[in-house]
Amino acid sequence: MNLLPAVLENRFVRLEPLEDHHREPLRAACNADPDLWPTLYYRSYGGEYFDAGWDDLVAGQSAGTRIPFAVMVDGTLVGMSSYIDIQRNNRALEIGTTYYRPSARGGPVNPAAKRLLLEHAFSCGANRVSFKVDDRNARSQAAMLKLGATREGVLRHDMITWTGHVRSSVVFSILAEEWPAVRARLDERLAAFVRASGE
Repeated sequence: MNLLPAVLENRFVRLEPLEDHHREPLRAACNADPDLWPTLYYRSYGGEYFDAGWDDLVAGQSAGTRIPFAVMVDGTLVGMSSYIDIQRNNRALEIGTTYYRPSARGGPVNPAAKRLLLEHAFSCGANRVSFKVDDRNARSQAAMLKLGATREGVLRHDMITWTGHVRSSVVFSILAEEWPAVRARLDERLAAFVRASGE
C-alpha cells in the first residue's frame, strides 16, 4: 500500500494535507463548538487544548502513522479528518479524528470528504478501511451504516478519553471488494445534493 499525502478535491470539498498555514483557521473551526469536545471525542482540540492536539497531529504526520487533512469549502477551512493507524504491511488504515464546525454539518461536506478519502485509500492499495465510533454516539453509528460500512463489533473499554471517561468503541469497516457498492451509494447521495441545489 503506497498511501501518500495528496490534495483531494471534488465539487463539494477540497482536502489539503495539513500544513502550518492551516493552524489558526483550524483553531478557529475547533473553537466554533466548545460544548462538543467533552461529549464524544477521545481528545479535545478546543480552547487551551488545541496546541497540544495540533502538535500530536503534526508528530503523527512526521512519523508516517497519520495523514491529517484540512477540509476546505470555497477556500474556507471547515474541519479536519485523517488517515490514522496506517498499517502499510497489512494494507489497512482507519479514518478518524474527524471534526466539522456546526455550519458544515448535515449537508454534503462529510459524505463528500469520505468519498475522497475512501477513493484515495483504495486506489493506493488498501484492503481495509476502518472506523471506530464511541459507543454512546448513536448518530455516528447510524451514519456509518448509511455509508455502507459493516459493523464488526465493540472494543470494550479500549480508550480513556481526555475527560477520564472509559470509552468503548464500535468498529466499522469497508473492504476493497465492497468499495464499488459503497462508492455508488455515496455518489447517489451526493447527486441528491446537486439536484436539491438546482444546479
